[in-house]
Amino acid sequence: MSANTTRPGADPFTERTPRVVAARRLTRRAEREKAGRFLAEGANAVGAALSRGRGFVHELFVTGRAEQAYPELVAAAREAGVRVSPVTDRAAVALSETVTPQGIVAVCDLVDRPLDGLLPTAAAAGPAAAGAPAAEAASPAPVAPAPAAAPSPGAPSPGAPSPDPAEPAAEAASPAPADPAPAAAAAGAAAPAPGAAVAGPAAPAPAARLVAVLVDVADPGNAGTVIRVADAAGADAVILAGDSVDPHNGKCVRASAGSLFHLPLARARDVHAALEACRAAGLRLLGAHGHAETELDSLPLDVPVAWVFGNEAHGLSAEVIASVDEGVRIPIYGRAESLNLATAAAVCLYGSAMALRRSSGG
Repeated sequence: MSANTTRPGADPFTERTPRVVAARRLTRRAEREKAGRFLAEGANAVGAALSRGRGFVHELFVTGRAEQAYPELVAAAREAGVRVSPVTDRAAVALSETVTPQGIVAVCDLVDRPLDGLLPTAAAAGPAAAGAPAAEAASPAPVAPAPAAAPSPGAPSPGAPSPDPAEPAAEAASPAPADPAPAAAAAGAAAPAPGAAVAGPAAPAPAARLVAVLVDVADPGNAGTVIRVADAAGADAVILAGDSVDPHNGKCVRASAGSLFHLPLARARDVHAALEACRAAGLRLLGAHGHAETELDSLPLDVPVAWVFGNEAHGLSAEVIASVDEGVRIPIYGRAESLNLATAAAVCLYGSAMALRRSSGG
């Protein structure tokens, strides 16, 4: 703990201090990828980053004024074993990408995870992924063993392994063990009492119901806002596909308002792989674009879905539109030409979120 506490009277780091210079490099994407770390600036982002648990935040740079303004964050950082480094106001400006920095910046691990395994497949998620009632997806009902006659002479001992298919048919046809109690004893386990519940298989991973996929989204503010909306709508994950902006970009981090740290996120250069991962998870792919024939208000939204959003200027490519299950257009009732990406994403994601909650009684 003492290693993380500033020595009394120690001078704060300046913009020329090597640790500050090294952290400043993380404002560039290439350096973030190389180091596997990025900067989270501001009280909101720092608090959310610290909530990820011990070891996620590596260093906290804080001005004297910020330490007085956010003592609980500094205390939480020290409690988590994070190195707390006091800095001058000019050093805070060097680390910041805003006009009026708050004077508190955390060095964090990258938040994205591999696409493979981000979403449970429909098979791995069990019956619930296919829309089966929760009762059907639960463990089997308790079964009481039926009374059985004593085994006949020459029968195989209870609990013995099943005969190998290569063995003679006569051996494979031997009577099965009749009494479950000796079998349990042979395995070193207590026999289940009559009427006791039989343990079922391990609970399957919960099925994904709502995912946002951003394809070639270039503006970090838009990407961060969509991540924030997805988090608010209770989405299971966000995938940034193709040439989408780095979610660790400073503007994206700030626009997400802490949501970047709350929900699973993946990056995938291969758009087709991202879409197929959603399809394998049992999600219906809906592509939002302004020239689709199907309007949002005519579509049933109470099904697990992955909403696919395209580039701010060009929308979804013809190839992506052909790959989704259905294109969807948000109707414009007034005189506005269109909706921007973040607004359209909010309408679509919340439409699905509310319909899913109504259908599940949530």
